[in-house]
Amino acid sequence: MAQNAALKVSGTNADGNASRPFGLSDKLGYLFGDFGNDFFFILVSSFLMVYYTDIFNISAATVGLMFLIARLWDAVADVMWGRFIDMRKQGKHGKFKPWIFRMSFPLVISGVLMFVKIPGMLDGFYLAYAFVTYLVWGTLYSTVNIPYGSMASVITSDPVERTTLSTFRTMGAMLASLIINVVGPLILFVNNEADPDRFLMAAIMFGILSIACYMACYKLSTERIAMKETQAKNLNLGKTLKGLLKNKPLLSILAASLTFMMLTMLVGAANVYLFKDYFGNASVLSMAGLIQAVAVFVAIPLAKPLVARFGKKEVASAGMLLAGVVYLLLYLLPNLTAIQFIAVSAVGMFGFAFFNIVVWAFVTDVIDYHEYLTGLREDGTVYSVYSFARKVGQAIAGGIGGMVIGAVGYNATLETQTESVLDGICALGTLVPAVVYLLIFFILVFLYPLNKQRTNQLATNLAEKRKNQN
Repeated sequence: MAQNAALKVSGTNADGNASRPFGLSDKLGYLFGDFGNDFFFILVSSFLMVYYTDIFNISAATVGLMFLIARLWDAVADVMWGRFIDMRKQGKHGKFKPWIFRMSFPLVISGVLMFVKIPGMLDGFYLAYAFVTYLVWGTLYSTVNIPYGSMASVITSDPVERTTLSTFRTMGAMLASLIINVVGPLILFVNNEADPDRFLMAAIMFGILSIACYMACYKLSTERIAMKETQAKNLNLGKTLKGLLKNKPLLSILAASLTFMMLTMLVGAANVYLFKDYFGNASVLSMAGLIQAVAVFVAIPLAKPLVARFGKKEVASAGMLLAGVVYLLLYLLPNLTAIQFIAVSAVGMFGFAFFNIVVWAFVTDVIDYHEYLTGLREDGTVYSVYSFARKVGQAIAGGIGGMVIGAVGYNATLETQTESVLDGICALGTLVPAVVYLLIFFILVFLYPLNKQRTNQLATNLAEKRKNQN
């Protein structure tokens, strides 16, 4: 691919000095980045609601409203932080890596504080404490996740290598998911009840592991593509916004990602109640987490050859169709045991795994398309807009999740929920995912324009445009 006049490409670091070629070190470094991110992100998305409802005694509806407000703020913080980083000068170690190093420590500390319960306080104190600590954690998460996500497009300019980074990022996320969803329930629950001391112990343990992963990401990754100072000074918000609004691939992948993240957060929260109350055994969550991780790891080696043959859009949409059909089948099958439910859902997990694996490669294509439209390389801004959509999805899911759990009649003070409540929880874990996975399938098929042929053409056109700018 031809070099952009505004970019320094492979073979140089952020200062223009010789650097090692793209290789395993970068892949492992990028893997560790999401490994560190998801130690707390998955812990929060899967178990924070039950911590607030069962330990802080906050109603599910109130928790949902709190999640909605905090995540909407986080979405705004993402865009502000992405724009802030794009306006900064390159440092010795690049534009994005230094922020991962600086902000990871306060991020982890704030994450641990979320799971501290001070005994003997009034309910109002616990509500205020929960809101403040969750808001601070979410804001600090933006300061690490935005530079981490943006960094993929400056580690390498090669589309195949970027797809590999996306795969390794997914592997990092799934390793964290495997640990938290398998080991987490065994640590967090005692006699099928949430234990505050166990939650704090888990938060401290995962926090230490998270810091170690962030440091590995910082040490192993190399930024090779740097923006010239002239381009940094010429960044224009109006031109950026105009380019974003004309970027059809961005708008459609935003819709798909928002919908997918909204469902992920909703199912993550609902599954705790599904296994704890509907199936009567919270520890089975460990098996569900293990099976999901296995499904993704089975899909990982298949993703690259399938994408090479059919394309990212084609593979991701087929996976979503499979997932939607499987979860619809789960809703229609009566009286499944927990083990049978997990076994059938594994097929659906295998399907939506392909979207998870290639989604970050979608984002790098979208960033390239923005450069093609505007002539500007604005990795932080474009990625933060993408992250904005995901945060909005989280906000909606957090709000709807708590409200829906409350709406189906869940009562934390009851030892056994009513039959209608259990049926409602079951629908949240089966019918809702089925509908949403099918919706994402239609978005990818009919709205996202970059199929395999058009993606290859984009790479050719962008290379030619960069060549002409030399």
